[in-house]
Amino acid sequence: MTDQVKKFIRVDHAGEYGAAQIYAGQLAVLGRGPHAAELRYMQAQEQAHLDSFSDLIHRRRVRPTALLPVWQVAGFALGAITAALGPRSAMACTVAIEETINDHYAAQEAALGDDDPELKDAITRFRAQELDHRDTALANGAEKAPGYRLLTAVIKMGCKTAIRISENI
Repeated sequence: MTDQVKKFIRVDHAGEYGAAQIYAGQLAVLGRGPHAAELRYMQAQEQAHLDSFSDLIHRRRVRPTALLPVWQVAGFALGAITAALGPRSAMACTVAIEETINDHYAAQEAALGDDDPELKDAITRFRAQELDHRDTALANGAEKAPGYRLLTAVIKMGCKTAIRISENI
């Protein structure tokens, strides 16, 4: 297994862990409110992604990022804060995260080529589901969130930073 594949598994595991935490934070605030069913559905898919990458971490003996405790707190806080701003802001958070992850997964798919069919298949399937999450968030008023452009820009920047850090640490 190449160092690149190890890096991909490490960072994707971290990202799915963070995503599960974001939805946990959003559901802690909006669990009985608007869009709770959509949030639970997306959280369940993120948990399935996390379970898949956890399995790859274990089977392939890839060291997970040392920053999982940081991503646990940061993810939950991001989810809770955006939900506290309102359901549309929670959906705007989803758009920002999923658009960033779409680009991230697309780059990984291209880099893998035919080198690791199992990993590439997982990334391809998960990428399609992430795009579905983005579309769900857009259909549920994400773009009507107060300060949508600023909010999504800040979240995208944070997500890209977390990706770069988690690849190696």
